[in-house]
Amino acid sequence: MSAETELKDDMQNFTIMPLKGYGEIPFGMTLDDTVKLLNMPDFYEELSDMEETGNRSVFYQYDNLATNIYFEGITKSVVACFETENQEATLYGKKVFDLTKELVDFFFEGDKMTAVSWGVLVDEQGDII
Repeated sequence: MSAETELKDDMQNFTIMPLKGYGEIPFGMTLDDTVKLLNMPDFYEELSDMEETGNRSVFYQYDNLATNIYFEGITKSVVACFETENQEATLYGKKVFDLTKELVDFFFEGDKMTAVSWGVLVDEQGDII
Protein backbone atom coordinates (compact mmCIF):
# COMPACT_ATOMS: atom_id res chain seq x y z
CA MET A 1 0.00 0.00 0.00
CA SER A 2 1.41 3.38 -0.97
CA ALA A 3 1.80 6.30 1.44
CA GLU A 4 -0.78 8.20 -0.65
CA THR A 5 -3.38 5.45 -0.20
CA GLU A 6 -2.61 5.22 3.52
CA LEU A 7 -3.20 8.96 3.98
CA LYS A 8 -6.45 8.91 2.01
CA ASP A 9 -7.71 5.85 3.89
CA ASP A 10 -6.88 7.50 7.24
CA MET A 11 -9.86 9.85 6.92
CA GLN A 12 -12.39 8.04 9.11
CA ASN A 13 -14.66 10.93 10.04
CA PHE A 14 -17.39 11.43 7.45
CA THR A 15 -19.55 13.78 9.52
CA ILE A 16 -21.34 16.51 7.59
CA MET A 17 -21.23 19.68 9.68
CA PRO A 18 -23.38 22.43 8.12
CA LEU A 19 -21.50 25.76 7.99
CA LYS A 20 -18.41 24.04 9.46
CA GLY A 21 -17.19 21.38 7.03
CA TYR A 22 -16.86 17.63 6.53
CA GLY A 23 -14.93 15.36 8.86
CA GLU A 24 -11.45 16.78 9.43
CA ILE A 25 -11.84 19.34 6.63
CA PRO A 26 -13.31 22.70 7.67
CA PHE A 27 -14.72 25.27 5.27
CA GLY A 28 -11.97 27.78 4.64
CA MET A 29 -9.13 25.20 4.68
CA THR A 30 -6.68 26.16 1.94
CA LEU A 31 -6.18 24.04 -1.13
CA ASP A 32 -2.55 23.43 -0.08
CA ASP A 33 -3.54 22.26 3.42
CA THR A 34 -6.18 19.97 1.94
CA VAL A 35 -3.57 18.39 -0.34
CA LYS A 36 -1.26 17.95 2.67
CA LEU A 37 -4.05 16.07 4.44
CA LEU A 38 -5.40 14.02 1.53
CA ASN A 39 -2.64 14.22 -1.13
CA MET A 40 -3.42 15.15 -4.72
CA PRO A 41 -6.89 14.21 -5.94
CA ASP A 42 -7.63 11.47 -8.46
CA PHE A 43 -8.99 14.16 -10.78
CA TYR A 44 -9.13 17.95 -10.70
CA GLU A 45 -10.41 20.69 -12.94
CA GLU A 46 -10.39 24.49 -13.05
CA LEU A 47 -14.12 25.26 -13.29
CA SER A 48 -14.30 28.98 -13.93
CA ASP A 49 -12.45 31.63 -15.88
CA MET A 50 -11.34 34.34 -13.42
CA GLU A 51 -11.82 37.06 -16.04
CA GLU A 52 -15.43 36.02 -16.65
CA THR A 53 -16.54 35.27 -13.09
CA GLY A 54 -14.24 37.45 -10.99
CA ASN A 55 -13.38 34.41 -8.89
CA ARG A 56 -11.46 31.16 -9.17
CA SER A 57 -13.27 27.84 -8.74
CA VAL A 58 -11.45 24.49 -8.63
CA PHE A 59 -12.91 20.98 -8.31
CA TYR A 60 -11.01 18.08 -6.65
CA GLN A 61 -12.31 14.52 -6.88
CA TYR A 62 -11.20 11.92 -4.30
CA ASP A 63 -12.39 8.51 -5.48
CA ASN A 64 -11.35 6.57 -2.33
CA LEU A 65 -13.45 8.95 -0.21
CA ALA A 66 -16.31 9.14 -2.74
CA THR A 67 -16.09 12.89 -2.14
CA ASN A 68 -15.63 15.99 -4.27
CA ILE A 69 -14.26 19.21 -2.82
CA TYR A 70 -14.78 22.63 -4.42
CA PHE A 71 -12.34 25.48 -3.74
CA GLU A 72 -12.95 29.17 -4.40
CA GLY A 73 -10.91 32.35 -4.09
CA ILE A 74 -8.25 34.14 -6.12
CA THR A 75 -5.83 35.37 -3.45
CA LYS A 76 -6.09 31.99 -1.72
CA SER A 77 -8.22 29.04 -2.77
CA VAL A 78 -10.23 27.62 0.15
CA VAL A 79 -12.79 24.86 0.66
CA ALA A 80 -16.20 26.29 -0.23
CA CYS A 81 -18.33 23.21 -0.95
CA PHE A 82 -18.42 19.44 -0.60
CA GLU A 83 -20.29 16.75 -2.47
CA THR A 84 -20.22 13.15 -1.32
CA GLU A 85 -21.47 9.77 -2.44
CA ASN A 86 -19.85 8.16 0.61
CA GLN A 87 -22.38 5.79 2.16
CA GLU A 88 -20.75 6.34 5.59
CA ALA A 89 -21.47 10.10 5.61
CA THR A 90 -23.50 11.18 8.62
CA LEU A 91 -25.57 14.25 9.45
CA TYR A 92 -26.70 14.82 13.04
CA GLY A 93 -25.66 11.28 13.92
CA LYS A 94 -27.62 9.58 11.12
CA LYS A 95 -26.27 8.14 7.87
CA VAL A 96 -27.52 10.53 5.22
CA PHE A 97 -28.14 7.79 2.69
CA ASP A 98 -30.52 6.11 5.14
CA LEU A 99 -32.66 9.27 5.41
CA THR A 100 -35.85 9.47 3.40
CA LYS A 101 -36.50 12.07 0.73
CA GLU A 102 -39.04 13.76 3.01
CA LEU A 103 -36.45 14.41 5.77
CA VAL A 104 -33.73 15.98 3.65
CA ASP A 105 -33.46 17.48 0.18
CA PHE A 106 -30.33 16.10 -1.45
CA PHE A 107 -29.66 14.61 -4.91
CA PHE A 108 -31.83 11.72 -6.01
CA GLU A 109 -32.16 9.41 -9.00
CA GLY A 110 -35.71 8.19 -8.69
CA ASP A 111 -36.20 7.24 -5.04
CA LYS A 112 -32.49 6.55 -4.42
CA MET A 113 -30.30 9.25 -2.86
CA THR A 114 -27.13 9.54 -4.95
CA ALA A 115 -25.19 12.52 -3.55
CA VAL A 116 -25.11 15.19 -0.86
CA SER A 117 -23.78 18.70 -1.43
CA TRP A 118 -23.23 21.56 1.04
CA GLY A 119 -21.10 24.71 1.19
CA VAL A 120 -20.49 28.34 2.16
CA LEU A 121 -20.04 31.58 0.20
CA VAL A 122 -16.42 32.65 -0.45
CA ASP A 123 -15.26 36.07 -1.71
CA GLU A 124 -12.36 36.77 -4.12
CA GLN A 125 -9.84 36.92 -1.27
CA GLY A 126 -10.80 33.42 -0.13
CA ASP A 127 -12.65 34.65 2.97
CA ILE A 128 -15.88 33.00 4.03
CA ILE A 129 -18.72 35.51 3.78
